[in-house]
Amino acid sequence: MQSFVVNSSSSNNLLTESSSSLFMKLTLVQVLVGIFLCVNCLMIFTFLKKEVFREDTRYILFAQTLFVDSTLLILSDMLMVGTAYQYHIHMIPCMIVLSVATIFTVCTPLTLVAMCLERYVAICMPLRHADISTRRNRFFGFLIIWGISSIVPLITLIAYLFVVPPGALFSYTVCNAEFMMGEEWQAHTRGTVLQLIFLFMIFIIVFTYIKIMIAARAASSENKKSTSKSLRTVLLHAFQLFLCIVQFSIPYIEMAFWNIDIITFNNIRYSNLILFVIAPRCLSPLIYGLRDEKFFLALRHNAMCGLTAFSQHYSVNGK
Repeated sequence: MQSFVVNSSSSNNLLTESSSSLFMKLTLVQVLVGIFLCVNCLMIFTFLKKEVFREDTRYILFAQTLFVDSTLLILSDMLMVGTAYQYHIHMIPCMIVLSVATIFTVCTPLTLVAMCLERYVAICMPLRHADISTRRNRFFGFLIIWGISSIVPLITLIAYLFVVPPGALFSYTVCNAEFMMGEEWQAHTRGTVLQLIFLFMIFIIVFTYIKIMIAARAASSENKKSTSKSLRTVLLHAFQLFLCIVQFSIPYIEMAFWNIDIITFNNIRYSNLILFVIAPRCLSPLIYGLRDEKFFLALRHNAMCGLTAFSQHYSVNGK
């Protein structure tokens, strides 16, 4: 199933809460999303400003996660507010928004897998790293990422168009993904495809972790620090992937509380939004923005409006 982005609940449930409680929750989400977008925009600016970052595969992949996560949070926020206040839009724009949100939802974990593979090549095949990380290979890599990301929304859209009643596409609705899951077999098909994709991603991350761990044990003392850092990075990406998997499992968790208590159900859904949609997208800035010393120095320089100077070692040749 989808994340909160793509499967906002029925607005009637949200409106059972008091207006003040709903307003406070929406306000908190706006603050968190606003902080997240400000940090991401600063990081994207830092990436675009330095040529050395624009030519490095891992920074390019990092920039893609920033762009995808930022767009996904904006769409998620829009859908949440629209659902909360019963705002009706035309079905066709709603289907487009939901399809794009689904693409971005799947794209993030796939990009994490690509980042793990990049670290694997850099650590385990250092002599071939420059030959593999070429512009041509990056282009094909991005085609694969976006192509796989489009499978789930394409299947969902085709299945919905197959069962949609005539004239329904010209109606107006509160935009959520439930209306695209009208038949049980649609949800099962979509869930099966997602499970296969995530099993594939888990296999790759486990493979890269084992290979880098073996390389770390065999590394010399001068290379052990870099290898160990890459190992921790893969572990962090695995944790992010775990959160993404939980994100797709959220609807199954929430439905257990559907018939118990509406207020409890809404509170669980709101908590899931904070913990499994917003929080995972704060990890990428932490992993690269703070742990990567070269990027952190450039980021701090831009955050201070150029008042700080880079050390000679990390001046990246003045670019």
